[in-house]
Amino acid sequence: MTKSRSWHDSWHVCSLVIQVRPEAIETVSKALCELPGTEIPGANNEEGKLIVVMQAEDADALYAQIESARDIAGVLAVSLVYHQQDEQGEDTP
Repeated sequence: MTKSRSWHDSWHVCSLVIQVRPEAIETVSKALCELPGTEIPGANNEEGKLIVVMQAEDADALYAQIESARDIAGVLAVSLVYHQQDEQGEDTP
């Protein structure tokens, strides 16, 4: 039986701290949530800090999501805190 890889066979997740202008936190939060596989589990509105979790099927897609976050108006800094890759080696039909 030949192994067939699908996007479900690989998974990447990372957590980020994103520093934004406090007055732009709502707008930035909405724009981040529009990125695929992105959620915001925590925020400090007064300091303009967001805890962001992103997931994607491969490292290139995850990197593109992080770069998209950097390009949002009002974002001052994006810091990678954690990255995990999980690959499944099972056969798929």
